Amino acid sequence: MDEPLFDVTAPEPDPVPVVMALDAQWYELMWTGEKTHEFRRRFLTGAPTQWFVYLTAPTSRLCAVIDLAPAIEDTPERIAQIAERMRPGNGATVEPYLARDGKQVGYAMPIRRVREYAGFTTQDLDGMLDGFHPPQGYTLVDRYPGWRAVCDKLVSTPLVRETTIDPPPAP
Repeated sequence: MDEPLFDVTAPEPDPVPVVMALDAQWYELMWTGEKTHEFRRRFLTGAPTQWFVYLTAPTSRLCAVIDLAPAIEDTPERIAQIAERMRPGNGATVEPYLARDGKQVGYAMPIRRVREYAGFTTQDLDGMLDGFHPPQGYTLVDRYPGWRAVCDKLVSTPLVRETTIDPPPAP
């Protein structure tokens, strides 16, 4: 068979950098392979994401970068099924979280890679950003030059540890 003249597959878009907070307990489950997706009530669609992770108190550090595949957008019930496959019993907590206030849509982002750095404390960030408040929801890094500088600085520091996440088997 002849080779095609043109490659008809579209390249994957560049990852969209965001800053979001995460509780340390969920972060640690990524390192054990027990957490393979991140679940949110609202999120970007159509592109992979480079998530700069601010671990909440008591850790209170910006210290990781997580590569997320494009978000899966579906009903809270269907997203809860992903959570249940990931970790039995998890669907029972994910569904009401996603469906709160009558929401009809939820998001599951497959986790692909986690990289940890020594990172920056809340006090470091306060000085670097001229007043820091832990993120609520997600912040688009490229809209804020201060955040862009902080994130660039984070990934230029030595890597502490790194892992890739294998997706769970399809149902």
